[in-house]
Amino acid sequence: MVAGLGQDNEQGSISVRRALAIALALVAAIGLIALTVLVTNSNRQRDQALAAQRHSFEVMILVRTLQSTMADAELSLGRYVVNLQPEFGRVYVDEWRRAGFAINRLREVTRDNPEQARLAAKLRHYYDERGHMLSGAALRTRYDQKINGLAIFDKAGKVASVKELNDTVEQIIALENRTLGARIKDANDTLDQSNWAASLLLSFAVILLTGAAFLGFTVIQAMAERRTARKDADDVARRAQELEEAVADRTRELRLANEALLAEAADRAAAEAQLRQAQKMDAVGQLTGGIAHDFNNMLAVVIGGLELAKRRMADGSAEAGRHIENAMEGASRAAALTRRLLAFARAEPLLPEAVSPDSLIDGMHDLLDRTLGERISVRTRFDSEDWSVWVDRHQLENALLNLAVNARDAMDGEGTLTLATGMRTLSPGELGDMRAGDYLAISVADTGCGMEQSVLDRVFEPFFTTKPVGKGTGLGLSQIFGFVRQSMGEIIITSQPGFGTTVTLLLPRFTGAQRIVSPASETGFSGHSHREEHATILVVEDDPRVLNATVEALAELGHSPIACASPDEAEALIDAHSDVRLILSDVVMPGTTGPELIASLQPRHPHLGVLFVTGYAGEIDEAAAFGGHDVLRKPFTIGALSNAVQAALAKTSGPPPFEAAAAAE
Repeated sequence: MVAGLGQDNEQGSISVRRALAIALALVAAIGLIALTVLVTNSNRQRDQALAAQRHSFEVMILVRTLQSTMADAELSLGRYVVNLQPEFGRVYVDEWRRAGFAINRLREVTRDNPEQARLAAKLRHYYDERGHMLSGAALRTRYDQKINGLAIFDKAGKVASVKELNDTVEQIIALENRTLGARIKDANDTLDQSNWAASLLLSFAVILLTGAAFLGFTVIQAMAERRTARKDADDVARRAQELEEAVADRTRELRLANEALLAEAADRAAAEAQLRQAQKMDAVGQLTGGIAHDFNNMLAVVIGGLELAKRRMADGSAEAGRHIENAMEGASRAAALTRRLLAFARAEPLLPEAVSPDSLIDGMHDLLDRTLGERISVRTRFDSEDWSVWVDRHQLENALLNLAVNARDAMDGEGTLTLATGMRTLSPGELGDMRAGDYLAISVADTGCGMEQSVLDRVFEPFFTTKPVGKGTGLGLSQIFGFVRQSMGEIIITSQPGFGTTVTLLLPRFTGAQRIVSPASETGFSGHSHREEHATILVVEDDPRVLNATVEALAELGHSPIACASPDEAEALIDAHSDVRLILSDVVMPGTTGPELIASLQPRHPHLGVLFVTGYAGEIDEAAAFGGHDVLRKPFTIGALSNAVQAALAKTSGPPPFEAAAAAE
């Protein structure tokens, strides 16, 4: 009986110990979970603080990189201006572009800080302004105007914008240093909190292990006589060991697999880089072949037409005029192709004016019908309340025509093309970096095959095309993209396979008072009646063939042209011919450029009208250099020359001095 009581007491003691062990295990689990959450939160706050520190270091590194890159670029430009060695010019271009990339990255990483974003935008303004000045020095040096290049370079080093740029850089660094100090303090605080939490977790773990060891010891001692329990414990330990070894083996296998994947990714990246280079070279080959093919076709039309006209003129046939018209059409197509290439290379300056897209699209009906064919139905919808935009009309017309041709190819020559205009108001941050305000939306929609997402991701890449070899060079959309961005707008493409494509051009609304130009204002005689003036015109042109052709064309129009083969002779010829009413000048010439010539003549001859003629203006800033004077693009027709001359004569301030004196008598 006593033995039974002892056995009952022993069983009760074991039950109490088991209950106590379970209670302590629950308390330990709850405490462990709470401490784990605390440590996790502390580590997350520490990581956020460290990430903020890295952000500050990245901003300061970008600013210093920008400062050093611009300094290296200007040093290389100085060497180029002094030594005239092309490699220094190329180093200047590369370093200046790198500085531009650094500014773009700086604007991206400071977008979350309004003050830093404002300073980064200010840096971008100084960079653009200074780039225009340095480009002027490079342009003069390129055209063997070393003295002018040195003067502009020296002036660029003394302007106030240099100090303002450096002050802005120092402001960014000072502001980021203050921010960095606060972030370092936050990082230290979060690090202390994390260390405190880790220490607390370690202490709790030690206490937990001590209690677990004690309870384990008492429980094992109480159940020492139970072989089955001991055997089960041994089995559990063995299984735990096997599980631990299995986990270790699996971890090792995963590490090896990860290393293999990283190596494979590196090999794949290298192969993709080689593939992109090969595709780029193939695209350049397609571009060269396409341009050569188009020019040969156009030259064949010009040469063949002129030869046939020559033969028919010798025979006295009336067909000579038709052959000459064919030759003129081929030459006009060649000029249009050259203009597209210059626009793509950003070598042709934009000549913006107030344009009504509704009127422009309405005037393109005949052109679109001839270009797209009879099986394409062209529809228009105007919902813009006749808003106007400030753009280069030729570039906008070419962009719409290019989009229409792409749509025709996507519809395989049959379907419906819809050109529509509308109004849209953007709020701040609604569409990338676009400014808030009113925008005019011009959309070109087709019912074609549509595009996959992989194609949409690359449509703006130069040389990228889905058309067969010889059918496209991949310049169309990239050219339109560049034109829209130069016009402070945005281009949006939406497409789905089998549901067609819609391309939308967003252009800022223009609310100024400038005259809105009609579509026929530059291509020939303008339809409206005006009094034809015949005047004495000084023609300044360094190319003798272009000079002779221009002089003969002006004489054909009834004017009295005076040929001037060099800008240095212009003032003497004006003094010798007091009846000169207009100066028709080329832009880029050896020695003195056209804008520089006009700037030197205007103080003494303010009554003279000015008309610039150019086929390539390079990096000349048309807004600043042309001074608001009209610009006629080469090649031009006699009709376009007549309109441009009449418009320039209408802007003259009055009759020349000798006529004013005669009127006074």
